[in-house]
Amino acid sequence: MKETLISLLQNEILVYVLMAIVPLLWVIPFALFAVWWERKISAHMQDRLGPMRTGGWHGWSQTIADILKLIQKEDIIPSAADKKLFVLAPYVVFAGAYAAYAVIPFSAAYIGSEINVGLFYFLSISSVVVIGLLMAGWASNNKWSLLGALRSAAQIVSYEIPVAVSLLAVIMVSGTFDLQQINQMQSGWFWNWFMFQKFPFLLLALVIYFVASLAETNRTPFDIPEAESELVGGYHTEYGGMRFALLFLSEYANMFAVSAIATTLFLGGWNSPFGEFLSGPWWGALWFLGKGMLFIFVQMWLRWTLPRLRVDQLMYVGWKVLIPFSFLIVIGVGFWVMLAR
Repeated sequence: MKETLISLLQNEILVYVLMAIVPLLWVIPFALFAVWWERKISAHMQDRLGPMRTGGWHGWSQTIADILKLIQKEDIIPSAADKKLFVLAPYVVFAGAYAAYAVIPFSAAYIGSEINVGLFYFLSISSVVVIGLLMAGWASNNKWSLLGALRSAAQIVSYEIPVAVSLLAVIMVSGTFDLQQINQMQSGWFWNWFMFQKFPFLLLALVIYFVASLAETNRTPFDIPEAESELVGGYHTEYGGMRFALLFLSEYANMFAVSAIATTLFLGGWNSPFGEFLSGPWWGALWFLGKGMLFIFVQMWLRWTLPRLRVDQLMYVGWKVLIPFSFLIVIGVGFWVMLAR
């Protein structure tokens, strides 16, 4: 038995498959928890209780009941829809969101693929999501869905620029695209984290990245593609059952992915804020997940605090505020690095 297990682990393809499954073991429980958590956050912000009955303590299994309900729903495809694209779209959206996890360094001991262009890969593969959203909107043969998909495409393409440029400031300081190396450069106490370096340029880069990432993940105040008051539900209006659940899962997977990149590049990644104290592979994974969940909390907090922007306001913020400021930050960091050398 032991020899059989060793021979299986020596199979390179099997190892890759097992490594690819590991992030899935985090994404699915996280999505279930995040839906429940968002309900509780919104409830307490509005001075109510939220889910309290299903599952006992604070309604902890309410989301599990919801997903079981979605699994049992009838799979309906509109008669006028493009069936092939309609069925394929949720898988494309999820594939783009899930493939981004390949380069996220969860700890010093685990990263799916430690490639030397990890950040470039992340920015590239996460753009695949917009293709799936366009497919979903177009294939539904519904004007609300199509309009939501077009809004989503315009929004994501616009806000990818400040995201990439703000992250470029960190690359100029670190000199590498390898996310694991960037983590290692921030080892030690918390003042070694990049958000405290080249003050205030990288701190402002973190703010710009976080605001732009809200638009990348269609979160309030940038949830215009899903504006229920205008578009019923946007690109997922015609979806139900497990296809809708897959789109929902992709949104929460994207939320953690962008938070993980912010954690890695600005907040020290898996490094302990106390130097060698509470450090190591297992502690590193806990620190990494904790920092990521802090960003998730702020995203949920903002959803129940800020009003939704209009389309013209969305484009104004992206093109006339975030992009110019992100370029100024890159210029400032460039001069700082040049003078330091």
